[in-house]
Amino acid sequence: MSMSIDEFVKRRRALLDQMTPNSIAILPSAPERTRNRDVHYPFRQESDFYYLSGFAESDAVLVLIPGREHGESVLFCKEKDPKKELWDGYLAGPEGATTDFKFDDAFPISVIDDILPGLIEGREKVYYSMGLDAQFDAHVMEWINVIRSKVRSGAHPPGEFVALEHYLHDMRLYKSAAELKVMERAGKISAEAHVRAMKACRPGVMEYQLEAEITHCFMQAGSRAPAYPSIVGGGANGCVLHYITNNAALKDGDLVLIDAGCELDYYAADITRTFPVSGIFSTEQAALYQIVLDAQKSAIAEIAPGKHWNHPHEAAVKVIVQGLVDLGLLQGDVEEIIAKEDYKKFYMHRTGHWLGMDVHDVGDYKVGGEWRVLEPGMVMTVEPGIYISPSDQDVPEKWRGIGIRIEDDVVVTKQGCRILTDAVPKEIAEIEALMAAR
Repeated sequence: MSMSIDEFVKRRRALLDQMTPNSIAILPSAPERTRNRDVHYPFRQESDFYYLSGFAESDAVLVLIPGREHGESVLFCKEKDPKKELWDGYLAGPEGATTDFKFDDAFPISVIDDILPGLIEGREKVYYSMGLDAQFDAHVMEWINVIRSKVRSGAHPPGEFVALEHYLHDMRLYKSAAELKVMERAGKISAEAHVRAMKACRPGVMEYQLEAEITHCFMQAGSRAPAYPSIVGGGANGCVLHYITNNAALKDGDLVLIDAGCELDYYAADITRTFPVSGIFSTEQAALYQIVLDAQKSAIAEIAPGKHWNHPHEAAVKVIVQGLVDLGLLQGDVEEIIAKEDYKKFYMHRTGHWLGMDVHDVGDYKVGGEWRVLEPGMVMTVEPGIYISPSDQDVPEKWRGIGIRIEDDVVVTKQGCRILTDAVPKEIAEIEALMAAR
């Protein structure tokens, strides 16, 4: 863990300060998930839980109780067990939860049914994300029913459940200096991986071999996994937005679209580059590529405090539509095409999303029905694209099967914005020069 444990303590404090008096917040860890028979998927902690705890074990529950005399932050976790640790590795245990992770109080997870109802009893509000984990939802209701069963003895069940994510996700939207440092490093590692893939690309290479180059680069630099399944789509496969089969041979004359980013210390990078398998863009490829690149630059120019979330998308759409009209792939008035959304057959997705611990990160895009105003510390992707289906009979054959997307990660600053992933080329001349030097 590269982030100071004090960062997590500070986040717990910030959430406690937003909670009303006489309330409680309950947050479960991610469960271990079976892959097949006795094999589990690699464990990855639930993002909200990790954001508040820095604690990477399963079978844990985080509880926050503002004003509690014996400590406001409580962790239930697995007990230390030398036999279990021999098989599965170190466990912090309740003692480690207080000493290493700076929780005020901690208990073995085995006694949660005995202790948690007592912590809930008498609280007016329960902050909890209902509906994310049906099994844990059932546990929460069991604890509430234990209290209800004792009403005639004077027990007081909570009167209100409040969506915890409403508060927590707004906190996560604003990245601290420590978070941005990690995200900048994740962006740099991912950029190096894309450069490595460009250098390794040749006709006849398999898509999964470029994926292997990328994964190698991630892990050599300390990232243990991609933030999402890497997309390596050659030719028409680049027109499939979430193509992850990655098992085709790359062909001379085709483009290859790579959408890949590492996860580093629970933070995601997300980069897309599109480049020619041969190292040289054809006339048609270059024409469409330049439109996408100009659209991306126009979108990035719209990222600054005071601008709203949709400004970059509007800018990108305008450039793409004008470019496609100029090439004859769309006909008519630019504003009318935008109003009718006729461009969506070639550009069907949004220009970006929030980025952070989740690749499609949390945070509202609209507030009070209006597009959210951008503020310093917000991080987003900017990823316009053009995709011409190989089966589209309405366009000349020379354009068919070309898929292009260009994506970078951008943080809003006080003055404007900063690109975290600009260490990988995206100008046509730069890409061709890099690939010529292979």
